[in-house]
Amino acid sequence: MKLIAITTPHFWPGEALAIRRLLDCGWSRVHIRKPEASPDELRGLIEAIPPQYYPRLSLHDRFDLALAYGLGGVHLNMRNPLPPHGWKGLVSRSCHSLEELAQFAALDYLTLSPVFDSISKPGYKSAFGSAALSSTSLKNVYALGGVSFSRLRELELLGFEGAAMLSEAWQTSMTSLQYITHTDEDLEAILCGGCRWVQLRMKDASDDDFSRMARRMILLCRKFNASFILDDRVHLVESLGADGVHLGKKDMPLAEARSILGPTRIIGATANTESDIIEAWNAGADYIGLGPFRFTTTKKGLSPILGLEGYLRIMSRCRSLGVRLPVVAIGGIRPDDLPAIARTGVNGIAVSGIVLNALDKMSITKEILRIWKNSQSEAGNSPAASL
Repeated sequence: MKLIAITTPHFWPGEALAIRRLLDCGWSRVHIRKPEASPDELRGLIEAIPPQYYPRLSLHDRFDLALAYGLGGVHLNMRNPLPPHGWKGLVSRSCHSLEELAQFAALDYLTLSPVFDSISKPGYKSAFGSAALSSTSLKNVYALGGVSFSRLRELELLGFEGAAMLSEAWQTSMTSLQYITHTDEDLEAILCGGCRWVQLRMKDASDDDFSRMARRMILLCRKFNASFILDDRVHLVESLGADGVHLGKKDMPLAEARSILGPTRIIGATANTESDIIEAWNAGADYIGLGPFRFTTTKKGLSPILGLEGYLRIMSRCRSLGVRLPVVAIGGIRPDDLPAIARTGVNGIAVSGIVLNALDKMSITKEILRIWKNSQSEAGNSPAASL
């Protein structure tokens, strides 16, 4: 059964890499749907994806960019009901009734929603019964809404050409939890617990020792389709095959790192103030590590402690300035902090000692992710929402 992934409305670090991995794994297409994004933001995402993937990308808005970059498809909707003049690629459309399927049957393919109760939109209920769907031609129709891997066989029996997914397509790639460590000890257990973002931080190690550790860790990360980034050592990213770097305030300037690594690598930046965030945003950062939340013994030379009031102030100010960059809270975070941190509007958390020092690292990882997911849901945040 053919699969289409639809991006989240907001941008998140490593998104371009996740898109490439889905297409490499056999997904038919990725639909870039960012209704509130600026043209420059969309260009940034498109340019972070190598051109060989462009034929399998469809754009939901800013069709002029689909023409400019030679993307493979445009997806019509109420906002954009017609393809751009001179368009020769694929044309698809959103449909919400069986009558619309008949009306737009001449297009290359259609999505029909909601086939099941939506996973990502509470209250968005299924609009179709099995009997009605079974008596309708669903050739070139992709089921959307509440679709999960466990229901693909059901959709195949109903006659759908394929399925389109949002939540389940990206759930292992979301940047909700970054684990910062100096060792591969029990890393497989942590990855089994659901962590999909690992940073290797060995400030005082030689490049040789760092590289030996990184090579062991990257094999495990690839096994679990997890992103693996290095702390600081930009010069080792290419040779190790890492997904990117995290730069501290005293590390290589972000703009210089971007010029070396190009647009496809993840670059994170440490921030302690809104000015730090704006500077990193302008220099091309993919995400921000904002902290410290409280005092931590795992890092020397701490910036001023932010606490909840600091997070609320900085996140509010950045939103008012229109800065759209995912923010990860860091610094002495404990599980009982997560509900309050989620309410500040940050997008994820980074942890180190709380996992590293746990006796059962798989269980603590699962528990952190469970609490964070519930906290985000209660706070009304998407796991991949941006500022």
